[in-house]
Amino acid sequence: MKQFRELTRRNIILFFKDKGMFFTSLITPAILLVLYATFLGNIYKDSFLSSLPEGFTLAEDLINGLVGGQLMSSILAVSCVTVAFSSNMLMVQDKANGTIKDLSISPVKKSTLALSYYFATLISTLIICYVALAICLLYVSFIGWFISFADVMFLILDVFLLVMFGTALSSIINFFLSSQGQIAAVGTIMSAGYGFICGAYMPISSFSSGLQKVVSFLPGTYGTSLVRNHSMNGAFREMKSMGIPGNVVEMIRDSIDCNLYFFDNKIEVPAMYIILTLTTVAFVCIYVALNALKRKP
Repeated sequence: MKQFRELTRRNIILFFKDKGMFFTSLITPAILLVLYATFLGNIYKDSFLSSLPEGFTLAEDLINGLVGGQLMSSILAVSCVTVAFSSNMLMVQDKANGTIKDLSISPVKKSTLALSYYFATLISTLIICYVALAICLLYVSFIGWFISFADVMFLILDVFLLVMFGTALSSIINFFLSSQGQIAAVGTIMSAGYGFICGAYMPISSFSSGLQKVVSFLPGTYGTSLVRNHSMNGAFREMKSMGIPGNVVEMIRDSIDCNLYFFDNKIEVPAMYIILTLTTVAFVCIYVALNALKRKP
């Protein structure tokens, strides 16, 4: 246990000592927030307004609350995974500079070494993503706040689970990498592509039926839906209290992936938590097994 603590501590310190890596990871969610609010805000707003029945109007702050919740959920869903890839670069750096050889010949179990990388990445990424969550909540409080205390608590849980998932996924992929060029290429691909396949950039409901079925097998989509539900539940409750028909609210929830369907079967929120948790546990076990079976360099 002492070896595990010291290795984890060493990995966290090295990550935060690399100012370029740390600040790049930290400012990425803030940059996304600015870009999303600038370029996607009006698109989301027009989409919400066009979905309302004729004769119904919404207050400006409620519309802004809906838009802000969708923007926030998209940013957090992407950041929790892509930041994990940046935080996990140390594992590849140790391979590239030969440090892993020194660590491997020491009396440390391979599983202990593997878990130290995982938990160091988890802690570093959580720090950054919780800062991002605070920034997003501050933004929403300025434009239209309808989020309850319970939803904030669920958002904290959602970010934790998504970061665990992102860290596990990045650990498995980074296990097969051994150079800075490879991690840079993988990081670029993940940053550009993950947001689309998890439904953060573009609602899954807008995909073709075949692609929707494929994406429904990916656990990241359920993580996005969890964050989206808890970011927007308060605004939807306000809409219902204003007399907006329930079927209209459900139609909007369907259109932005608050409601997800697996082959036409609706997936409830508790099931989303189970899917994301079991997938994360499975990924961590696979990662540890890969390291345990690996020959020493």
